[in-house]
Amino acid sequence: MAVDSSINRSIEDDPLLQWLSSIKDALDDSDADHLDRLLEGCVMKFKDDARYRDDIRFLKIWLLYADVIQDFRTVFAIMQEEKICVSFGLLYISYALFLEVKGKLVEADGVYQMGVSRNAEPIGELKRFHAEFRGRMSQFVNLSQLGEIDTKESKEVEKNCINPWAASTMDDMLTKISPLMLKYNGYHKSTKSYSGKVSLSSLKNSARNKVIDIGGQKYQVKGCSGQGAFAQVFKAYLDSNPDEAVALKIQKPPFPWEFYMYFQLDKRIPDSERSSFAFAHRIHLFSDYSILVCDYLAHGTLQDAINAYVVVGANMEEILCIYYTIQMLHMLETLHSVAIIHGDFKPDNLLMRYARDDLSEDGFLGQTGVWRDQGLCLIDWGRGIDLSLFPDNMVFKGDCRTSGFRCVEMQEHRPWKFQVDTYGLCVIVHMMLHGSYMTLERKVSSDGSYLYQPKASFKRYWNVDLWRNLFTRLLNTSPGNDHIEVLRSLRKSFEDYMSSNPSLIRKLTELLRKQRNTLCSA
Repeated sequence: MAVDSSINRSIEDDPLLQWLSSIKDALDDSDADHLDRLLEGCVMKFKDDARYRDDIRFLKIWLLYADVIQDFRTVFAIMQEEKICVSFGLLYISYALFLEVKGKLVEADGVYQMGVSRNAEPIGELKRFHAEFRGRMSQFVNLSQLGEIDTKESKEVEKNCINPWAASTMDDMLTKISPLMLKYNGYHKSTKSYSGKVSLSSLKNSARNKVIDIGGQKYQVKGCSGQGAFAQVFKAYLDSNPDEAVALKIQKPPFPWEFYMYFQLDKRIPDSERSSFAFAHRIHLFSDYSILVCDYLAHGTLQDAINAYVVVGANMEEILCIYYTIQMLHMLETLHSVAIIHGDFKPDNLLMRYARDDLSEDGFLGQTGVWRDQGLCLIDWGRGIDLSLFPDNMVFKGDCRTSGFRCVEMQEHRPWKFQVDTYGLCVIVHMMLHGSYMTLERKVSSDGSYLYQPKASFKRYWNVDLWRNLFTRLLNTSPGNDHIEVLRSLRKSFEDYMSSNPSLIRKLTELLRKQRNTLCSA
């Protein structure tokens, strides 16, 4: 390791200097034990010191430390998590070369792509190393078949890969959490079948004004508001009171998992964000049915808003698209940061929320005041994934089977994690902008890497840079990406645009007012 001895700052101002000198002496003396202790002491002492987050000297110490302890994977993970020297191309080149030697070619390619996507400097050198790597690989294998020769890595991925929606997985998790759920407020379980006077099977789409008794409370059914393969959702009035409208999700066979997910939302989501994720008040479990009692929102879904434009041959105004994109980015940022994946992120599951009072420019950025009650609300948690129930390194396999919302990884039979939600977000944005589902094309760049992009082109009068950046970053995730930071930075880019001109927020408030008048009077 070359240590720069020309630095003239004093040890008091730059305490790393003394460590550099000691490390150099240990290298010269070939004192392996002393070097190990010095390197570990140095990285632990300064890893939280902001002065060295972007210091090439500190990066070289980390790389030497990784070489000495022969655990580059852990070192790289720590540096990514703590954002230590992640702007240097040398970090990605060194780790990718290490992976290549180990035969982990897919992962090595991903590390190069990660560095390039971050514009790690010097970017030219990083791209050159990546192109040379691809050249070496192309001599004996088609680049699209890298995964086929990476057998060791494939076995390791398979070992840490599970279908979260498989019946066996769900049964295992429910067995694990059942004792805890008995203590949840609103959790009512019976071993008997439902025995109310009104048969639940008689509640069809035409059900109206039938009164069913659940747990000693009477619900007047006003109609069916949604239907799936195993469940129906009804609007109902508690004790026939229109001011106490609820949604009843009646499911056969019984399904307690969704109530568990709602309870996790209550525990983990901050109060300031909680209204974006819907509420469940109670569940009644019988041997033949489950009945989930949730809040009822009467203003339709984001799908309804998109359809309102499609039926007249128009697309949603870009300002509205930007607003709902901000909402969804913030929603996933909040959700994923507390180790929860929704798993069925689509416009049918995003209910509209409208503020009771008139919107103003104040409070838009922080979503405070009247803006707090305005936005979207994510419902239907039957495919929710609680990451805390799995090992930290777990990735997933399995197909959501929802046409148009299968992420790239599902389509290519590769492991996935947060992509199941972020791909859904991209599809929704595409639907808002273009009025149609998203289809992709894979574009190969000059250095041999490739990017997925929507086939549909952006209109010239749109904010093309904003949209292109969104799709590029969310459709082309690399191993080790700081997923939450990607969502945060994308959200901020849209917010910065909106706040750059007060007239944009004024226009948004007017469009939201018109939208509410149109949808809520339909």
